[in-house]
Amino acid sequence: MTTLEHDFMPGNLVRARGREWVVQSESRRDWLRLRPLGGADDDIVALIPELELQPVEPATFPWPEPDQAGNHAAALLLRDALRLKLRAGGGPFRSFGNIAVEPRGYQLVPLLMALRLTTVRLLIADDVGIGKTIEAGLIARELIDRGEIARLAVLCPPHLVEQWQSELETRFNLHAVALTASSASRIERNLPHGISLFDHYPVVVVSLDYIKSERHREHFLAIAPECIIVDEAHTCAASGQGKQLRFELLQRLAQDPHRHLLLLTATPHSGDESAFYNLLSLLDARFAALQGRLSSGDPLRQELARHFVQRRRKDIAEWQAETGDGRGFPRRMKTEVTYPLSGDWGAFFDNVQSYCRELAESIEQSGGGSARLIWYATLALLRCVASSPAAAVKALTTRLEGGVETDELLTDERLHDGQADDLGSSDLEPPAQLQDASRLQALIAEAQRLSGKAGDPKLAALIRHLEALLEDGYQPVVFCRYVATAHYVAEHLRKAFPKTGVEAVTGEYTPEERRERVEAMEENESRILVATDCLSEGINLQHLFTAVIHYDLAWNPTRHEQREGRVDRFGQRAGEVRCTLLWGQDNPVDGFVLNVILRKGEAIQRELGVLVPLPEDEVRINQALVKAALMKRSETQRQGPQQMSFDFGEPERILAPLEAQWKDALEKAKANRTVFAQRRIRPDEVLPEWQKQQEALGTQADVRRFVQSACARLNAPLEPAPRQQFRLLPQHLPEALKQRLADEGITKPLLIDFHELHRSHPLVSILAEHLLEDSLTGERPVAARCAATLTEAVDVVTTVYLLRLRHQLGYVRRREPFQMMAEETVALAVRGRSQPQWLSDDSVARLLECTPSGNLPAETLRREIRTALDFLAGHPRQLQALAEQRAKALLEDHQRVREAARDIGQYSVQSCLPVDVMGVYVLLPDAL
Repeated sequence: MTTLEHDFMPGNLVRARGREWVVQSESRRDWLRLRPLGGADDDIVALIPELELQPVEPATFPWPEPDQAGNHAAALLLRDALRLKLRAGGGPFRSFGNIAVEPRGYQLVPLLMALRLTTVRLLIADDVGIGKTIEAGLIARELIDRGEIARLAVLCPPHLVEQWQSELETRFNLHAVALTASSASRIERNLPHGISLFDHYPVVVVSLDYIKSERHREHFLAIAPECIIVDEAHTCAASGQGKQLRFELLQRLAQDPHRHLLLLTATPHSGDESAFYNLLSLLDARFAALQGRLSSGDPLRQELARHFVQRRRKDIAEWQAETGDGRGFPRRMKTEVTYPLSGDWGAFFDNVQSYCRELAESIEQSGGGSARLIWYATLALLRCVASSPAAAVKALTTRLEGGVETDELLTDERLHDGQADDLGSSDLEPPAQLQDASRLQALIAEAQRLSGKAGDPKLAALIRHLEALLEDGYQPVVFCRYVATAHYVAEHLRKAFPKTGVEAVTGEYTPEERRERVEAMEENESRILVATDCLSEGINLQHLFTAVIHYDLAWNPTRHEQREGRVDRFGQRAGEVRCTLLWGQDNPVDGFVLNVILRKGEAIQRELGVLVPLPEDEVRINQALVKAALMKRSETQRQGPQQMSFDFGEPERILAPLEAQWKDALEKAKANRTVFAQRRIRPDEVLPEWQKQQEALGTQADVRRFVQSACARLNAPLEPAPRQQFRLLPQHLPEALKQRLADEGITKPLLIDFHELHRSHPLVSILAEHLLEDSLTGERPVAARCAATLTEAVDVVTTVYLLRLRHQLGYVRRREPFQMMAEETVALAVRGRSQPQWLSDDSVARLLECTPSGNLPAETLRREIRTALDFLAGHPRQLQALAEQRAKALLEDHQRVREAARDIGQYSVQSCLPVDVMGVYVLLPDAL
């Protein structure tokens, strides 16, 4: 058994099992976590020194060998590889090296709020599209990288499971498993015997529908991790049986005082006071007592401000104008396109209305109690007719059983657009056939005859509008209500735009199939996506699309906001997003929905800055819609149609009580926004820290230069591709590198967009690791650890030393000490040799990016490098002083962020010596 002779701290260099390693966080004297020198986090091992055949000993890092000198491009390649490989950066935000997203300044606010809480309990209620997923992911990733949590669960509605799984992996490098009703049994079967779910899968995305059953709920509570994110949290706080079970689950999770809980919702307060304070009580049970207490000076409200953040787009725009951060949201330009119910299509619409009226009258005369059935058939049929001939045919040919007579009939999700806290609704057409009469056959035949641009004025209006949008360079998404309409529209758009890629995505497909269909459209220069509302939540469209067309008006204003928010959201690079409402100017249903519901919703949104959902009352809404639907179009409307000529007096009177509730909800929301306005943390207090770490870790420009140079020097140069993209052909790379990429699923030609390729992408990190390992062990490395270069950028011999610094970072939270290892790559330069001038500022990095002007003989090159190495060996104090200076600067950075966040932790930073000399590069003045 080996005797333990050394205490190794995080950051120390050791030799074990015939190679060098760096000691990682969580190591103890009797148990070491080690990462291979030059290796990746995936290569980390744990060992017990007592059980090793050879003792674990301190190691020193080898200096560069002059015999392995390379040219200046190879030197720059090593510098870039070192920076881009860094994950455990030394700055105050531990997570920034592990994320594949560049947060906006305002998105750092929730992170700062989290840092100042001993147990993180936050309600993040930012507006749709601002980036709540990014904000929550940043917090979770930071807690993981600080070693404060090891396990994470995201609870969300079923349609968001795949999106969360994808976001965690692509943006935060967290590999999550999806736990749903369909996947749970398979996942549990594959668990090793005796190992619990979260021990095997530390990050899990859980469907709320799966977890709410009693058996699954109890099991989850028994094994729940120390950090929970709840998306669409408002769906867990409102009344209703399923929602009550969700709320009880969250209440029991929140009972653990050490469990971190992040609640996300864009609609925390929609007029339902009890639901809002239910949410707040999950943060702290005392907050339930705030209901009715509106004084901003209330100490309990001031305490709540530490746990609650809510910003509108208007708030973000004001902050960006104030700070000069120009990366705001695009301008959302709204317009309306109308079409008349003219000619044969108008006559068809009138015939359908007459049919519905006759049904209603016959029911009244017969004294039958089927009024609700007639309501349903009328709304279903007229909604489908207004949607498309294809949807009309589907409704007319699908039988509605006459015996059905229940209160639930009119809540059929095929008819409506979902409630404010649950927008999931079926995109199948509702049935509307009540009789097998010849009258129906005639209507069906007429709908089929009028299909297409010539007979359908709505489709013709869409095609004209799309022509203009495509000509202006926009990429539109056309939202339809029903599956039949989506396929009908897509079919005719393919004929109208043969050079444009057109795809239809509906609820017929699984979420994975929908995502694949959308992503496949990236290959098209010009594209039109036709979709039902299955895409208005769950799949982000901002990377491929820049316009939204509401082909079918939604009967719920929240649905319109969700549709537009898929395109106009964080990550949209276009400066302007076009949003178009398409409606029938003499269609009474469109007119009523537009003027009585949608326009009032927009007015509230303009006043408050966010949407307040229409209060729920299906009976009143259906009554009003039926009254409007059966209004006759007058002769003047048919000749010169004007939507406003309809008199919606009676339907409006039916909805008057709802309007009063809506205004009351607006006033309550305004009062709460005033009280809960987030003013305590300013993002610009920490933006400099983010920018400083970006420079230390490598920018997008560094990523581009590195990948292009590395691939070229590895005999697999990138090929130009359409839309300023590039294509990597991995088959031309060295075999070992090709295998490592294959392990990450990169086997086929890879399309690269340098606007999107982040430093943490597997391609970048694997290239960096390969080049670093090759530079340390290879005989003829591609990335050079030493070089001598003739250049006009210097007027005296200047040597740049590329250094890797390791620091032991210690801090205390919850009275518990944490030890972490932090690394950074810095450059130190010396001008001249007889009277040396040492430089360690930003100018040193620019020296490495100089342009060579000539070559040196091999012997001269080696001699210059040997001289530079001897010079450094003769000045050891310079390296130690730089290490101490960087440790002090890092401590100041941590303290500055801690003060901005009012963090209660304590920090210390200590350098690990000796400093690693990674590269030596001599720049010689070119006298020519």
